[in-house]
Amino acid sequence: MTQAPPPPHTPSPPPRPLWRTALWTLAAMALAGALALGIAVAWLYPGLPELDKVTRYQPQQALQVFTSDGVEIAQFGSERREFLPIAQIPQQMQDAVLAIEDARFRDHSGIDPIGVLRAMVANLTGGRRQGASTITQQVARTFFLSNRKTAERKLKEAMLALKIERSLSKDEILELYMNQIYLGHRAYGFGAAAQVYFGKPLAALTLAESAMLAGLPQNPAFANPITNLERASRRQQLVLGRMRSLDMITQAEFDAATAQKLAIRSPLQVPVHAEYVAEMARQAVFERYGQQAYSQGIKVTTSLIAADQQAAYAALRRGVLAYDRKQAYRGPEDTEDLPSDPAEEDAAAALALKDYNDDEDLRVAIVLLASPQAIVARLATGETLQIKGDGLRWVQNALSAKASPQLAIHRGAIIRVQRQDSKTGPSWSVSQWPEVQSALVALTPATGRVRALVGGFDFSEQQFNHVTQGWRQPGSSFKPFIYSAALDQGVMPSTEVNDGPLTIAGAAGAPDWTPQNDDGQFLGAISLRQALAKSRNLVSVRLVQMLGAQNARTWAGRFGFDIDKQPDNLTLALGAGSTTPLQLASAYAVFANGGYLLPPVVIERITDAQGKVLFEAPPPAALADTERVVPERNVFITNSLLQEVTRSGTAAKAQATLKRPDLYGKTGTTNDAFDAWFAGFQPNLAAVVWTGYDKPRSLGRESGSSVSLPIWIDYMGHALKGVAVANAPAPDSVMHDALNDWTFTQPPENGELIRFGFDQPTQ
Repeated sequence: MTQAPPPPHTPSPPPRPLWRTALWTLAAMALAGALALGIAVAWLYPGLPELDKVTRYQPQQALQVFTSDGVEIAQFGSERREFLPIAQIPQQMQDAVLAIEDARFRDHSGIDPIGVLRAMVANLTGGRRQGASTITQQVARTFFLSNRKTAERKLKEAMLALKIERSLSKDEILELYMNQIYLGHRAYGFGAAAQVYFGKPLAALTLAESAMLAGLPQNPAFANPITNLERASRRQQLVLGRMRSLDMITQAEFDAATAQKLAIRSPLQVPVHAEYVAEMARQAVFERYGQQAYSQGIKVTTSLIAADQQAAYAALRRGVLAYDRKQAYRGPEDTEDLPSDPAEEDAAAALALKDYNDDEDLRVAIVLLASPQAIVARLATGETLQIKGDGLRWVQNALSAKASPQLAIHRGAIIRVQRQDSKTGPSWSVSQWPEVQSALVALTPATGRVRALVGGFDFSEQQFNHVTQGWRQPGSSFKPFIYSAALDQGVMPSTEVNDGPLTIAGAAGAPDWTPQNDDGQFLGAISLRQALAKSRNLVSVRLVQMLGAQNARTWAGRFGFDIDKQPDNLTLALGAGSTTPLQLASAYAVFANGGYLLPPVVIERITDAQGKVLFEAPPPAALADTERVVPERNVFITNSLLQEVTRSGTAAKAQATLKRPDLYGKTGTTNDAFDAWFAGFQPNLAAVVWTGYDKPRSLGRESGSSVSLPIWIDYMGHALKGVAVANAPAPDSVMHDALNDWTFTQPPENGELIRFGFDQPTQ
């Protein structure tokens, strides 16, 4: 059988070149990618948000509180922001941001292809990883998207960037970015960041400082100069290098900025401590506007004067700490475990201290080593310090081997330390957080405007405002109002009053009352002037006996005291009623201004974010004769008595220390020294200081002259610096009597008393 011949052989086609296959594959992939991208864009674009957030930008702006001279004392709100139009943002700051974030910002249309390619090459070749987001894309993400790194988010970001570029100008986009971006420590926008990190406005920053801020957007939480100065400095140098390479700055400017040592503002540093007034302002605004008060950019201007307020804060703190230093050391605040391995000590110490509130005066520290000769301690800022010599003298008992567990200072103890600066350099001493409280308020007598108000030692520890909320017995600081009432009844400064024993029979079987002088002695016949200067209790009691308690209360009401809070009996003479430091200061201001009762003013003005006035305090009233609540002649003579107190009486330290005669006032100490006061004035400034414990207990062997007067003197020394002496001229309604003391030109209806209280029977 014959087989069929095989079919002729057909040669196979030559293989396609590999490059052509790869090219077709890439083209197919690109086509598929473009198709997928087109589908994704078509799917996502209709769901993109409207641009109202950026085209009608309404930045969240915190409630801000200022002194009368423009110093910010507080912000309330989740976002700290100071909105600045682009025209008010220095070009240097704009250049620094563009250099590091988006150098081609003015050239691209929202997406920068060159930047994308550069980032891809760097990332694929193992170079420094780079992002490719433009400032417009960052605006899109900040306002509309999350930070999740997903393909969908990146695509939406790009589409929104293109959409934003079609709706806003470049300057408008940059303005949004520079006011909205988060920069660490609750600061949103570069205006707020300038205040947070450097304590000054954006326009006042140097090139080096601007570059530091420009480096923050990449990692604001962990690369800011407060949290990590080293990281922030590396970013700053990168910004400066980019600015130089782009010819935004000269080589000389680059060199100077690189060499500049920056002063970073510590979170503990506050330009003006006015936390109690800030809280008063916050409450007032919240009552009017509710929760929106914290986001609408409302601004409150108070009556405070920044320098006065800071002087008051510092004086009060010095006085309280001086008193506390007289008390026994109460022991460490707590104890923490520290590892024995030195390599782990730093981290453990930092961790142990993070839950304790630090303070600019009383720094919190953990003890690393303790002996009777020296303490080595670590501050919350990481600084290690050594305390020895005088710095340990106060706590020697706590360093003894026999110290009780509650008192002992040992490794791991949490203590407070204070720094003292001297010509030989800084030194440290062990201190403690005081238990006693104090309050100071000062106001302008002619207007009632409060110039300084410190409601307690520390607002973060105790929010109770002792100036406005602390109703306490005024003690002898109330006596001038009794004396003023007595003058109106003919008891003159030269009148002799009996400072002798007195027993008041108790009513309805109650025990008799035998008032005593503070020194337990009786001086017999004494002039009214000497009686107030020496604060004789028996004289005050006899004056109230003569006046009648109800009449004395009514007269005190002229000065603004709540009559219902004053006792309707003879204990009124000793200041057994209740008042607040603010009410007492307002009452003393009546003496200082010539007899006018003016309401104290703390909040001057409230405005909205656009500057529209929402509230404004009435202007100071005209001081016309018809408006006096106390006659001019009465005020003048009472003031002469108060001037004697500061010249030769219980407050003689005032004139002696401040070297000026125009000081008037009265000390006050209640039974068992539960409350210590000094209330006084210079004709242009009235101020009151109170000291005591929140839960009333004795201050020990102290008085108003030893505890509160030094604080008053300290404050007034600063507040009156450069102020001319102002002694009020005598009005026509007074003249000198035969003893060369003051008396009324026209005697009272009852006539003048030459002697008083000597023929009074025991009652």
